[in-house]
Amino acid sequence: MPFDIQAIRRDFPILERKVHGQPLIYLDNAASAQKPLAVIEGVREYLAHHHANTHRSAHHLAAQATIALEKAREKIAAHLGAEHTHEIIFTSGTTDAINLVAQAWGRLTLAEGDVVLVTRDAHHAALVPWQMAAERCGARVEPIEIDEQGRIDLKAFKAQLNNLKPKMVVLGHVSNALGTVHDVELLCAMAREAGAATLVDGAQALPHLDIDVRQIGCDFYAVSAHKAYGPTGIGALYGRTEILESMPPWRGGGEMIDSVSFEGTTYGPLPFKFEAGTPNISGVIGFGLAIDWLNAVGLKNIRAHEAAVTAGATAALREIPGLRIVGPEGDTPKAPVISFVYAKPGLAPVHPADIATLLDQQGVAVRTGHHCTEPLMTKLGLAETGGTVRMSFAAYTTGEEVARAVAALHRALNMLL
Repeated sequence: MPFDIQAIRRDFPILERKVHGQPLIYLDNAASAQKPLAVIEGVREYLAHHHANTHRSAHHLAAQATIALEKAREKIAAHLGAEHTHEIIFTSGTTDAINLVAQAWGRLTLAEGDVVLVTRDAHHAALVPWQMAAERCGARVEPIEIDEQGRIDLKAFKAQLNNLKPKMVVLGHVSNALGTVHDVELLCAMAREAGAATLVDGAQALPHLDIDVRQIGCDFYAVSAHKAYGPTGIGALYGRTEILESMPPWRGGGEMIDSVSFEGTTYGPLPFKFEAGTPNISGVIGFGLAIDWLNAVGLKNIRAHEAAVTAGATAALREIPGLRIVGPEGDTPKAPVISFVYAKPGLAPVHPADIATLLDQQGVAVRTGHHCTEPLMTKLGLAETGGTVRMSFAAYTTGEEVARAVAALHRALNMLL
């Protein structure tokens, strides 16, 4: 349907509120996007009129809840391009999904001396679980290096694959700190040729990019609903059928079993052997509704709008003397994220938290710090100075909001110097 920014903004009640007496300008979408009425009211409708536990109870409400949950699984499978619905495992988010792979696949596969490669710009949630898994068995984790724009040197990556023979390659589809979009299809093909399994962190890609896991060719793909206008506390792991069937369960409990006795337990089929306990039913339903909303607006429309907003913001920020944008430039593919630092010539850099505090007083919400990418900030020489200020945009961000945010930034910088 035609992209109508004002109609889209009316879908998000929170955008009408004020912060410190100023109209809210929400530019922290890479951390968590706001929720449209379709998600808010859909979850409320389920909780008010349809809630029951799924799969197990033999009554009408349970049947309704089960149907709703499994329909949401079908939507998410289709949206990600999975071949089978049972390849979608519900988790509490991307972090939980990556931990599942690191523990279940890692426990089965990794041994002393094995190598796991992880991109330097990976979120801590894509790095730390593999460090924990490696520590347990004597494997090691090595970085896939990037340049200052967040780009991977393909020649160096190929040399790593050939020399280190990694068992697993962990890739971020989109950098949450810099916005760099990696060519995960090419990277997965290179890793597959070298005999490595692949896991893609798609948390930042889900609200912006068309995702087809079969075209990407990955073994695992992890996402969170809240980055893509859905509820918090719910996400999904895609895994290829063959590799999921080979993995042991990670957590034990109800629903994931076939038969239980004190002599031993057998486990249920996919996807249930990885979904122990009562699921976040309302979260799953909200996740499905968020996917519906994305598809109704159209990812192509959203990308075009976000690209225009990002270009306008980039041009305006570059006009500020002493401000340096960190990350992709030119033709390097980029998500709607701008990270920057500020230092007046001859003076020490201004701490990002000070800038954010003064922006918040003017109703502008941004993110500061390492953005859970401390190894990246260390490489860029920004760890000790507090990281960066990050503005991140969404389908509902307007050019007028960007102009007001930049004006607020000018006022903040004038107060700090």
